[in-house]
Amino acid sequence: MSRIASDKTAAVHCQEGETRRVPIALIGIGLMGTALTERLLAAGFALRGYDIAPERLRAFEAMGGTPAASAADAARGAEVVITSLMTAAIVRQAVLGEQGAAEAMPPGSLLIDTTTCGPGESIALANDLSPRGISLLDATISGSSASVRRGTAVVLAGGDPEAFERARPIFDAYARTALHVGPNGAGATAKLVVNLVVGLNRLALAEALTLGERAGIEPARMLDVLREAASYSRIMDGKGKLMVTGRFEPEARLSQHLKDVGLILDLGRELSVPLPASALHQQLLTAGVARGWGDLDNAAIILVLRALAGGEA
Repeated sequence: MSRIASDKTAAVHCQEGETRRVPIALIGIGLMGTALTERLLAAGFALRGYDIAPERLRAFEAMGGTPAASAADAARGAEVVITSLMTAAIVRQAVLGEQGAAEAMPPGSLLIDTTTCGPGESIALANDLSPRGISLLDATISGSSASVRRGTAVVLAGGDPEAFERARPIFDAYARTALHVGPNGAGATAKLVVNLVVGLNRLALAEALTLGERAGIEPARMLDVLREAASYSRIMDGKGKLMVTGRFEPEARLSQHLKDVGLILDLGRELSVPLPASALHQQLLTAGVARGWGDLDNAAIILVLRALAGGEA
């Protein structure tokens, strides 16, 4: 089996010792997929990409990628396929559906799924791909599209350790570190646990800024105080500025986090673990989406808190 070269290029060493370029297929070119495109192209990988939105394919081509007519077309000739999609159901359709990537993936190829989903869904997909000789890594990304663009994201991966090492040069292109958490499903689980903490940190910051503002402390000053005091968390560095300025151009959408919190609560119910804070968080996110804020950055949760406080959203 060919292995991706350790120098983060798209080179693969053949038995004869020569080097050949093997493209990576990327399926899904939204916020995260676009950031992945930028980093992978900059690292020297050749990319073939597919998205159902023509305008995204045009932007992908303008960045230097090769657009494909379908997921299968993108995967043809690639040893590695990366999916960056909204839900596990969409991933399953893109991989196993008509003109799906698996149609063109030979035995020995690797699917890297970055999608945030339930662990059971990742395990089911891995089991369906295994008879075809295709390995799956549920290689979720901790961080926003901006984190990927800066190369500071963290990869949380579940799957075969050898497949993980094979994918490491790819992860190195867009992540500051990649962690192998366990077998298939472990990466998906770890991402949900991480998102639980990050989401509640973001909610706590929004609540604190709203309280301080109603008490007469200007939000920018309150943020400075929170960052210097024992209350500090890294979420303040990125999301705090968005909350203070009210500029919510999305790095990760509010509606997307609502989906993630639903998955977190599903996992809690499956394991009989009560998650009361996340249940309240889901209600607040639902209110935000109902008010039309779903496509804003998830820092827009502060608009919900301000509305509840009777202030301007």
